Amino acid sequence: MTTTHYNPEPLTADNAALVLIDHQVGLMTGIRDFSIAELKHNVVGLAKAASALEIPIVTTTTSAETLWGPAFPELQAALPDQTFIDRTTVNAWDDPRVEAAIRATGRKKLIFAGISLEVCAAFPAMRAVREGFEAYVAVDASGNFNSTKRETGMARLVQSGVVIADGASLMIEILADNASPKAMEVYSALAMDWSILVGQVRTSAIEQAASS
Repeated sequence: MTTTHYNPEPLTADNAALVLIDHQVGLMTGIRDFSIAELKHNVVGLAKAASALEIPIVTTTTSAETLWGPAFPELQAALPDQTFIDRTTVNAWDDPRVEAAIRATGRKKLIFAGISLEVCAAFPAMRAVREGFEAYVAVDASGNFNSTKRETGMARLVQSGVVIADGASLMIEILADNASPKAMEVYSALAMDWSILVGQVRTSAIEQAASS
């Protein structure tokens, strides 16, 4: 994979927005590089963490009533007040309502995740770069239908100047300070295995100290 030296300024809660594209029940059935449970976990964690950090969120579906069905229920539950913009264009950015919603966030750093990395996430991320935005793709919240698509999709993103990362790292970069009052909610939202264990150890230690 080609490497670049692109190193933009850090993400913050004031300069970033999250765009979740087409995490729909019908499309989930084709994912092969993650288990469905793992992908759902990553997408929901990303959505909840972004909400905790008060980052603007744009969500879309494509042909929900005729082809791919609604966004998967766990994501809808995580974002109960969210409107999912349904469209027919392959590239979400090509729908004027989606573009308007993204621009309305007023943010220049856009984090994308899509049900397919090489199309749903990549196409609008590359368009964002062409439009003068800084684009990131949360690869662990973006699935693929086979390994070739994942490899070529990742390469194309890097070639296009899009930053690739995992969603948890992007959210923690935005959190920035573990002393923040939002830290516990963010880590809880991401529900990373190691952080859950650390929390359990901490809780146990506090309980033991209280009982001694």
